Amino acid sequence: MKKALLILCIVLAQAAMAQDTDGAKYNKIDSLLNYLYSNGKFMGSLTIREKDQVVFQESYGFADVQAKTKATTDTRYKIGQATEMFTAAIILQLVEEKKLKLTTKLSEFFPKMPNAEIITINQMLDHTSGIFDYSAAADFASYQYELQNRKAMADRLQAGTPAFAPGERAAYSAGNYLLLGYIIQDITKKTYKENVAGRIAGRAQIKNTYGFGKINPKKKEAYSYLFNNNAWEKAPEWHESVSGGAYGLQSTPTDMTRFMRALFTGKLLKPESLKLMTESETGNGMGVFFYPFAERRYIGHTGTIEGFTSVTCYYPKEDLSFSILANAKNIGTEDLIMGILSCYYKLPYRFPSFINFSIDQALLTTYEGNYANPKLPFTINVKAVDGKLRVHADEQGTFYVTAISNTSFTHDAAGIVMEFTPNSFILKQNGESTVFTKQ
Repeated sequence: MKKALLILCIVLAQAAMAQDTDGAKYNKIDSLLNYLYSNGKFMGSLTIREKDQVVFQESYGFADVQAKTKATTDTRYKIGQATEMFTAAIILQLVEEKKLKLTTKLSEFFPKMPNAEIITINQMLDHTSGIFDYSAAADFASYQYELQNRKAMADRLQAGTPAFAPGERAAYSAGNYLLLGYIIQDITKKTYKENVAGRIAGRAQIKNTYGFGKINPKKKEAYSYLFNNNAWEKAPEWHESVSGGAYGLQSTPTDMTRFMRALFTGKLLKPESLKLMTESETGNGMGVFFYPFAERRYIGHTGTIEGFTSVTCYYPKEDLSFSILANAKNIGTEDLIMGILSCYYKLPYRFPSFINFSIDQALLTTYEGNYANPKLPFTINVKAVDGKLRVHADEQGTFYVTAISNTSFTHDAAGIVMEFTPNSFILKQNGESTVFTKQ
């Protein structure tokens, strides 16, 4: 599974901060999520926490569509790979307790794993181990819904071909955190779920975060849904035994933001451990990733499992955290988060339109190329990707525009319109029009 990214669009003109009240910005966030829900794009819950105060907390849609059970702020959602933040925190606690070292080799626990005598705990934490990613393998669908024992899962990782030599580069693999979950069990002689309860939930004072099993609506656990034939269709459930320290938790957005603040305010880790977790030269932290928005760099994790999507991030400078947990989503994660944060920071933002315009792929490819304006210090690359145009400019970001006619494309979240001719395009944003010519 690939992590989702928060992407900053090109802004050619300086945007003035809107002069409205905090109440207005929260109303706009609420209106946006209601708008997405009413257009069949989203169901889920959002919490925004400033320091230790929840300033926004709302839910949209249903926890159970068939039973018409509405989602509430107490509804539990599976969080997918965001589970890794909890696993990494527990591993670093064990390091603090001198029960483990970051330099410890995987061979001490799984000697038959490929490269086990070279791979370190550190490399597993920051995804530089090259360990086989079982959840991305072609055969995963053949067993993901059925009970698996630990040996069967370890054997699959052992039989899988490593993606690269340890330390060669960084690339996501759920195999790292499945094994780290097993290592936690071996060291503590307790289950992974027991470790989360005792080492994380108790210290962070969160009550709705625990390992998932078969979904139980009576426990306020949500089903998840995939959009199929213009309707929400219930997604099949993974068996918990394939998830462990990589995917295995469920939570609420309120719990997730409380967890993030506990992590960053010293309730779970010592300062030196938190520094190790969040400062990285590889682009990956230990159980966390980094997500830019404007001049800010959020720290957190995203996740997908079944029809669930999770995004939980923290911005240390502002002591701000947000978590959005969805059990149904038919819109890009980047677009969803850009909308929420744009509203929160009072940046210019237009709600997306959902015009379905089909454009011929051959015509789309004629717009590919590099474009420049002599007054601007960057070149814009345009490429046709899956019926859209991908727009990229060095140091300015990457985004996708959607066709609304044969020559016009839009990115509603940023208020961008691009109008193409055979050899140029006009970029319109914030009342400004700029011509870029194909090189």
